Amino acid sequence: MDLNSRLLGLTTEIGTHVAYERLSGEDVPFLLDVREPHEYVAGHIQAAVLIPLGQLAGRLAELPRDREILCICRSGARSLSATRQLQAAGYRAVNLGGGMLAWSDAGLPVARGQV
Repeated sequence: MDLNSRLLGLTTEIGTHVAYERLSGEDVPFLLDVREPHEYVAGHIQAAVLIPLGQLAGRLAELPRDREILCICRSGARSLSATRQLQAAGYRAVNLGGGMLAWSDAGLPVARGQV
């Protein structure tokens, strides 16, 4: 967690098992996949919405303000950038630490196919 997150009380990153538990809880986060379409098709978390990181700033209106947003990418780097961008814009956002690589390594379900 970076200094700004600690000062503001924001959690910037969560692990795969915490994310999986949140997806089966009452307050399910909005899943935002910020990878490119070909990466998404190769494997994503079910119900994740694809908005590539390069398009995010122009598509903020598509995101809910009343739910936490769980940002996802391949390794966690692009999604951390998205998380910070969303937090700066007033959204409740967290990053999936380790991204889809960690999700897959944990043996969690991966959907494949179209955007």
